[in-house]
Amino acid sequence: MHISRIDLNLFVVFDAIYSEGNITRAAKSMHLSQPAISHALGRLRELFNDPLFQRQGSTMVPTPLAHSLIKQVRTALQTLDVSVNSSRQFEPLLSTRRFTLGFRDVLESTVLPQLLRAVQASAPQVELASVQGERRELEAELMAGSLDLAVDVLLPFSSAIRKCRISRDHMLVVARKNHPAINKKLTLANYLQQNHVLVSSRRSGPGLEDMELSRQGHQRHIGLRCQHYFAASLVVSESDLLLTMPGHYAQLANRHLNNQLWPLPLKMPPFDVYLYWHENAENDPANCWLRELVTRCFSEIH
Repeated sequence: MHISRIDLNLFVVFDAIYSEGNITRAAKSMHLSQPAISHALGRLRELFNDPLFQRQGSTMVPTPLAHSLIKQVRTALQTLDVSVNSSRQFEPLLSTRRFTLGFRDVLESTVLPQLLRAVQASAPQVELASVQGERRELEAELMAGSLDLAVDVLLPFSSAIRKCRISRDHMLVVARKNHPAINKKLTLANYLQQNHVLVSSRRSGPGLEDMELSRQGHQRHIGLRCQHYFAASLVVSESDLLLTMPGHYAQLANRHLNNQLWPLPLKMPPFDVYLYWHENAENDPANCWLRELVTRCFSEIH
């Protein structure tokens, strides 16, 4: 069948159902009625001679054919979207575009206030959405356009994802003021003798600092494992536990707490932060504008 006989909007519906896993949510995301989405799915099933999605409870589960199609469909839709939009001149002052950025919570807290001020100053009608997704899904989301940009540590993406380094950070140690084991200097011996807070979104497993300690033949004792650095900083302010965390965020999170920051007494390489975007958005004026703004904000802060 020639493409001229196919309604390309069907592939937008296909992507929405695949992303949402539910007919009702797909309809809501596209601002269409549920019957309209169901009708489009029927036409897609007829076109491919395959169910594409099978209902399991309230979830629409993709068939093997749908799994094999989604990457190509998303790439084609993203390419078409960029081709249409790149022909237009992006005017920040008049734009009402909504940008979605993928941030880890630490990076979001560090840069988002300044980024919002910069956006409001030059593009007052632009809307920003900061979201956190699974790292294994970032490349697919950038390709699909559900993320305009992502900011994270160095990740093993394909060559279709472009990147540039926008920040470099070091780990610092947080301890309460007048910690009984720390006088004028935090030594490795003192560090290893204390109980520690480990911040991780995972329920088990070591942190980066634990892997480096192990590599150098050391081990520390974890007295508390929690999910967020700010919560850990509050715990440290009222205990003798030590917290090792990224330096830029350590200064922000502990600004109003009775804590002190110490250099990590361990030779550990710095970690770099990168800005990511899909190659299809390389020359998109709006994406270029946002990339420049994010890069400048990180540069000014760090």
